[in-house]
Amino acid sequence: MKHPIIHIIQFTLIIFACINATISEASEKEKRILIISSYNPETSSTSTLIDDFSNYIDNHSKGFNIIIESMNCKSLSEATAWPGRIHNIIKKHLNDDIAPSMILLLGQEAWTAYLSLNPADVMPNTPAMCAMASRNIVRIPADTCHIDSWIPNSIDYTFLKSRYNIVGGILYEYNIDKNIDLIRQLFPNTKNVALLTDNSYGGLTMMAYINDYMLKHKEYKFIRLDGRQKNIYSMSENIDNLPPKTVLLLGTWRVDKTESFYVKNSSRILMEANKNLPVISLSSLGMKYWSIGGYIPQYDPQGELLAQKVISYFRTPSEYGFKDDLFSLVPNHYTFNCDLLDPIKEQVNFIVPEDADFIAPTDSFYQTYKIAINIIIAVFIMLLIIMAIIYWFLSKTRKLNAQMKNYQRELLIQKEKAEENNHKKTAFLANMSHEIRTPLNAIVGFADVLTSDTSLSDEDRKQINNIISQNSQMLLTLINEILDMSRLESGKMKYQTEQCDVVKLCKDILTTCKAAASKSEINYIFDCDIERCEALIDIQHIKEVLINLISNSNKFTTEGSITLTFRKLESILYFAVTDTGIGISTEKRDKIFERYEKVNEDSQGSGIGLSLCKNIVEYFKGRIWVDPQYTNGARLCFTIPYTTN
Repeated sequence: MKHPIIHIIQFTLIIFACINATISEASEKEKRILIISSYNPETSSTSTLIDDFSNYIDNHSKGFNIIIESMNCKSLSEATAWPGRIHNIIKKHLNDDIAPSMILLLGQEAWTAYLSLNPADVMPNTPAMCAMASRNIVRIPADTCHIDSWIPNSIDYTFLKSRYNIVGGILYEYNIDKNIDLIRQLFPNTKNVALLTDNSYGGLTMMAYINDYMLKHKEYKFIRLDGRQKNIYSMSENIDNLPPKTVLLLGTWRVDKTESFYVKNSSRILMEANKNLPVISLSSLGMKYWSIGGYIPQYDPQGELLAQKVISYFRTPSEYGFKDDLFSLVPNHYTFNCDLLDPIKEQVNFIVPEDADFIAPTDSFYQTYKIAINIIIAVFIMLLIIMAIIYWFLSKTRKLNAQMKNYQRELLIQKEKAEENNHKKTAFLANMSHEIRTPLNAIVGFADVLTSDTSLSDEDRKQINNIISQNSQMLLTLINEILDMSRLESGKMKYQTEQCDVVKLCKDILTTCKAAASKSEINYIFDCDIERCEALIDIQHIKEVLINLISNSNKFTTEGSITLTFRKLESILYFAVTDTGIGISTEKRDKIFERYEKVNEDSQGSGIGLSLCKNIVEYFKGRIWVDPQYTNGARLCFTIPYTTN
């Protein structure tokens, strides 16, 4: 016969095997795609790519679960923090029961941050793809590096893809040879080539790539116009002071040294510095008004193509972990500005490539009639100002008259409120006199009987003791409510939150109320769908609210049940006390939480218990109400925000 411990060990191993089999089966059925985006996924280009990607996946393949994480990259000055951010994202998902089946890197910053990590820090055996990124990267340096003066080396992704299990993606690259050849044909007398880049990671990557490339073209002097060290105005001066026979290569310009963003037509400001400067664009910047043209990437939407590569990878996995045919480069095309190219091509006999694209810039209506429109706008604004002044004088007079009438109405309202408060005060004092006298008479009367009548049986004495105890508790509750209301009105009510298991608190309160109740015909029920809920609450005051609501239900319920319901929702804690009593009339529902209001005017109570509950709940930014849909009695509900620390 086997020892019992052996049976326990065997049973435990069987359970673990079942759990592992379940997890393995789930992981085989579902492929989790972790998208890590450089920027907020709500930005237009990123949002479009993700939407196209998700729609294609949903329409053409099943079993994919897409998870989106954002690195929220803002400026180049924080670049040294990017590897840490992406490492934390990876670490978070590495600890999941089912690790991601693939990582998608969207944007230059996410792409380079991933390739700047130690290979051991990335997910083991997890393939990755990329999009909206350059073929050539600059690996992010250590914290000790000065980003604004750093001259990095450009690295081709092909040297890193196997180390990081990069299995595919959509990349773009800048063809410097084609653009240099364009400079030779259009401007044969060129001696200097200046490159304009901004204070962003894209600008830094482009500068590093072209800096290395220009070493092969020693016939030109290379001039760096680096946005990391210039604001837009000092950069304008540099452009104005460029030497003769210089051609400007337009890279990117969105952010200057001050980290100011120039979203639209930013290069127009720079163009004003030197309108006669020949300009070739590398990235479509300034194509409509400054640049003659260039051999540039065609930045088309990439979502569907990326989805096709992901589906293809999982359908035909490679023996070595990656397939070269799952990589593609964004095609480049010659693109020219017709108005700027035509005067030049005749002089140098330039032959336009057959597959070239053309942009024919046309000024907007505003640009054509800019001066006239500005004059009309100025006159219109002057007329508006004059009309506004006249209207102000007229409205000022009307407002003064209206204010006088409002003051009169306000005085009348305040007078009526004062009379109403005085009436309530008188009614409250009369009610309190009756409410205090009733239990006090019972206590004094039965105490005299208990002490003077020696012929009482043990059962009679026990019953009298119960009556004295109940009336004492009633008197104590009444006095506590009055004191709480006094503290509330004087602002001396103290609140203190602490960590608590709300489920256990509700169970304890219901047990206490059940033990204190005198009606054995009532069934007390606790309705909760979870075993435990840790939250930061004011235990004493939430306890006071729940006891008040349960006691109130007990007062008006003779048989049936009282149910305490608790639910933990997304951001709130929901409580409800439901009874099978007499219910609350429709006209009383809106007034029941007002001071001195009672469900039944003939019933005992001060009429301030529910008012106290309302003030406590609203102090914690919660809400309390009567459920109008429940008709088998009364259901009072309240919610408070859910916090854990």
